[in-house]
Amino acid sequence: MTVALVRIRLDHAPALLAFERENRAFFAARVPDRGDAYFAEFAARHRELVGAQEAGEIHFHLLVDAAGAVLGRVNLVGVDPVAGTAELGYRLAEAATGRGLATSGVREVARLAREEYGLRRLTAVVSHGNDASRAVLVRAGFGAVGAVTLEDGEPGTAYELDLGGSGGRERSGTSS
Repeated sequence: MTVALVRIRLDHAPALLAFERENRAFFAARVPDRGDAYFAEFAARHRELVGAQEAGEIHFHLLVDAAGAVLGRVNLVGVDPVAGTAELGYRLAEAATGRGLATSGVREVARLAREEYGLRRLTAVVSHGNDASRAVLVRAGFGAVGAVTLEDGEPGTAYELDLGGSGGRERSGTSS
């Protein structure tokens, strides 16, 4: 199966909305649900996100198959071009899990962050018990840097990736 990583565009809205609807229960079992308003206001929100991306405030990417179906998303939010930092988030369709797509998507976005967006450090947070997401981060070179409390009050772990070449290993003590 051919899968491409592409930046979001306005014309991705229908496929992205289908992805979010089809996987809503799967995602909600792992992270807080986006809520009904997210779906009701999707078109306007999507336009806002594309505009924010064009302004360099965020970098949103989709993993799409040859037919244009969205299999996942890998996003950079909280982009601070002065500090050279951003927070990574990602989600994969239930049917696309277990094939290394999340890991390859995160690695490619990290490369883009360094080479195209001029970033020097990425952060990510994972709730305790979300072993699949933790494994993706570790395989992509992120190192655990400490405990955090997520927005929903759940405990989690913060991760960092130094894009300057150390791959986060100086923080994690692992050879990734």
